Amino acid sequence: MAETHDLHPDTVVVAGGRPAPAHDAPVSPSLVLTSTYRGISDMTDADRGYARMSNPTWDDFEGVLGRLEGSDLPALAVASGLAAVAAVMSLVPAGGRVVMPTHAYQGSQVLVDDAAAAGHLTVTRVDVTDTQATLEAARGADLLWLESPTNPMLEIADLPALLATTRREGILTAVDNTFATPLLQQPLGLGAEIVIHSVTKYLAGHSDVVLGAVVTSNPELRATLQHHRSIHGAVAGPFETWLALRGVRTLALRVERSNQTALELAGRLDQHPAVSRVRYPGLPQDPGHERAAAQMRGGYGAVISMELDTDAAGAQHVVEALGLWTPATSLGGVESLIERRRRHHDEPDSVAESLLRLSVGIENVEDLWADLTQALSTVKLGS
Repeated sequence: MAETHDLHPDTVVVAGGRPAPAHDAPVSPSLVLTSTYRGISDMTDADRGYARMSNPTWDDFEGVLGRLEGSDLPALAVASGLAAVAAVMSLVPAGGRVVMPTHAYQGSQVLVDDAAAAGHLTVTRVDVTDTQATLEAARGADLLWLESPTNPMLEIADLPALLATTRREGILTAVDNTFATPLLQQPLGLGAEIVIHSVTKYLAGHSDVVLGAVVTSNPELRATLQHHRSIHGAVAGPFETWLALRGVRTLALRVERSNQTALELAGRLDQHPAVSRVRYPGLPQDPGHERAAAQMRGGYGAVISMELDTDAAGAQHVVEALGLWTPATSLGGVESLIERRRRHHDEPDSVAESLLRLSVGIENVEDLWADLTQALSTVKLGS
């Protein structure tokens, strides 16, 4: 039956990217594994040609993600979230300047720092919660890179104010929307030129895929990014892309469940004597709550950061004492993960040694809380 109205996002994740309706047609899309395509006549842009340039399995996933992000154009699937970052950074001209948050995904930070060290660009870091300072830094820049919420501090940028100004002033702006997912915010609709995702995280959702994506509503930008993908070889595996689309089918349910659980756990952790600070934008007392409530919809995400009233060794001991929570990097899977972020040496000094980042999964909230409380009981207050 033909669609008679725009579908809600929680329907798009289920209905999008399906085979054309016909008698005996499969309900689910097929996985296409091929390295090349038959062809005799001169190549045109409409031809698939070679698997580094095109794959029908990409089409299904890219169409759904583009639609979820509010773009009339399909997304571009790439080999990893960091490949998506690299593709966008390739738009910065030699000697150009990038403005980034002080706190952001570690891979993005290292990639930009490496490029700066090699003399390819310069980088200016800003506190993205300071809207005026961010806009002042962005003037004359070749790219403003934003995260909201930021990783791992969960700071909230005023995206409507920032993006309205950058669009008006012609500043290229990209937003890493991995933490929020398109179900909670759509930066393109606020004025961003580009959105990127680590599909590995919430979109695929099962900690078994490494994949990334770039989304834009600008046809010229998309063509440039697509060319970069083909020529630099950062292509998505068809099997990974097929798994990611299968993961997207349950995105709305997973986001709803994990967001509800995260909000409950954040409130309880905020009252725990072993916890000195909780960052979660869903808490009314969080510095980013008012902004998040205004620009996010249906939830505040499923990542919590908490600082413990102990040192690095004490925080590590808490992680080791957990049984249900899995100590691991990454986030966005169905299972709950926890990590002391300063075990990564590239994290900035402004991230406390005792900070633990929690990625809340879809387990029972009471089981997660029981595991946390028994582990937190090992903290010697004031140590």
